[in-house]
Amino acid sequence: MVKLPESTDPPSDEEIAAIEVGQPRPFDGRVRIVAYDPEWPRLYDREAGRLRAVLGPKVLLLEHVGSTSVPGLPAKPIIDIDLRVADSADEQAYVPELVAAGYTMAIREPEWYEHRVFKGPDTEINLHVFGDQTDEIERHLLLRDWMRAHPEDRDRYRDVKLALSRRTFHSIHEYANAKTSVVIEILKRAGAS
Repeated sequence: MVKLPESTDPPSDEEIAAIEVGQPRPFDGRVRIVAYDPEWPRLYDREAGRLRAVLGPKVLLLEHVGSTSVPGLPAKPIIDIDLRVADSADEQAYVPELVAAGYTMAIREPEWYEHRVFKGPDTEINLHVFGDQTDEIERHLLLRDWMRAHPEDRDRYRDVKLALSRRTFHSIHEYANAKTSVVIEILKRAGAS
């Protein structure tokens, strides 16, 4: 059984600053949402092949998640990828290989499931790295698979995203938090508890 997230409290500006690695990425206050692009699965496949070549058996699970993984769903044109390794906190076990292949760490969240985020060498991606200490990937897969099979919830999520894209936000995290209530509702319908 997939559990709902333990907390949906938005992070503070100080918490966001503490998890960012390197220079913060510029954010102009607007979230750009584009029509679904049938190229997104191909871009994921290319990245997945590269990641498997770079990390080999260290890849325990690799999945295309997020809005770009749901046919027909408008999205930010960034491919979200979930990667499970044995222990995401053990950076020496996988980070040097990713860095050597051109990936750049953008976020380190030891307080939230030892989550790490990398940007790709030549494709707009968010590579989310988790270890076995969380079922966050399973939540992402449940949401993805439910919206693929239930167009009414996909369209509801689409409407929320499009409405939010017309607003101005302080950070991309604020935009993500604004979607939380609809995501939780959909996860509950999908069977999360």
